[in-house]
Amino acid sequence: MKFLHTSDWHLGRAFHRVNLLGAQAAFVDHLVETVREREVDAVLVAGDVYDRAVPPLPAVELFDRTLHRLADLGVPTVMISGNHDSARRLGVGAGLIDRAGIHLRTDPAGCAHPVVLADAHGEVALYGLPYLEPALVKDQFSADKVSHEAVLGAAMDRIRADLAARAPGTRSVVLAHAFVTGGQASDSERDITVGGVDAVPASVFDGVDYAALGHLHGCQTINGRVRYSGSPLAYSFSEVHHRKTMWLIELGADGEIAGAERIDTPVPRPLARLRGRLDDLLADPAHAVHEDAWVEATLTDPVRPDDPMARLAARFPHTLSLAFDPEGREEEPGSSYAQRLRGRSDQEIAEDFVAHVRGGGRADEAERAVLQGAFDDVRADDSRQETHR
Repeated sequence: MKFLHTSDWHLGRAFHRVNLLGAQAAFVDHLVETVREREVDAVLVAGDVYDRAVPPLPAVELFDRTLHRLADLGVPTVMISGNHDSARRLGVGAGLIDRAGIHLRTDPAGCAHPVVLADAHGEVALYGLPYLEPALVKDQFSADKVSHEAVLGAAMDRIRADLAARAPGTRSVVLAHAFVTGGQASDSERDITVGGVDAVPASVFDGVDYAALGHLHGCQTINGRVRYSGSPLAYSFSEVHHRKTMWLIELGADGEIAGAERIDTPVPRPLARLRGRLDDLLADPAHAVHEDAWVEATLTDPVRPDDPMARLAARFPHTLSLAFDPEGREEEPGSSYAQRLRGRSDQEIAEDFVAHVRGGGRADEAERAVLQGAFDDVRADDSRQETHR
């Protein structure tokens, strides 16, 4: 049985103020054509369908057209909600849409109720495990603590129990949205840290034949049975070296991974990160290949040049980001506030603030615990408010 595994569409998201809806529509065209040409048996979408809880109307319209096109193909599609989605909004009409072969799995309570498909070798149970906010589902899953590992482990216990009650030889696939240990993050994923810990071990998925993951934007293999598809488009310059793809997974008769092929997705425009003095960037023939790319430029001139953006745009008309990092300065590299914060969690930023106002004294263990508890509470409260809107 062949599955097309994708995730993190982030419909409605822009790239440095560039509207990506046209590029996202081109991706959907490519996905539909791939399903048709490669005779895919089911499509798996592992969360973050939208970029935010209340997406713009054009993004909703694109999603609606996508559902109709997938339903017209007669190929089952299983989608879960991610941490960017509003689970309740995405799941509206799920029962009715289910009849068309589009299976929206947004309610954690239904994680052990799979979509069951069959081929000549028997049944395959597809379990949709939506993003689980630990503080909101701990009691529901009787988890022993508020953590991603605890709630995801408890949910997987339910899935394994359901699988054990099915006919011997039933194959299994789980869709999940989480940060699994060993995965490589980028700048465009939203922080989901709880209690200072965000990653869960790949062993949480033991007992199933394939785990189709979402959340991280780089396509990657944690192990042969646990993979991220990554996002179909780049959403930050940190993804400059990503090859954007979907996974075409073939599940064998005995649950073995008989094939795992990366299917490239359309690239609306390449990315380039350039660094150097302005005159050198404008004159270096090696940069000719980047003249049609979206460009992030970091200028190292000792003195800020006059009108740098306009001069860069004369050669690189799609320059979207400009930063300054003068040569020879003693302070930490990265002249912009955003650059200094890149790759740092909310917790780390708060601890740096404590050190700054104290003139160097770091937050102690008790203070770090208070800060982390505050972040956890705010995120959980945001999720609760979204649930009741």
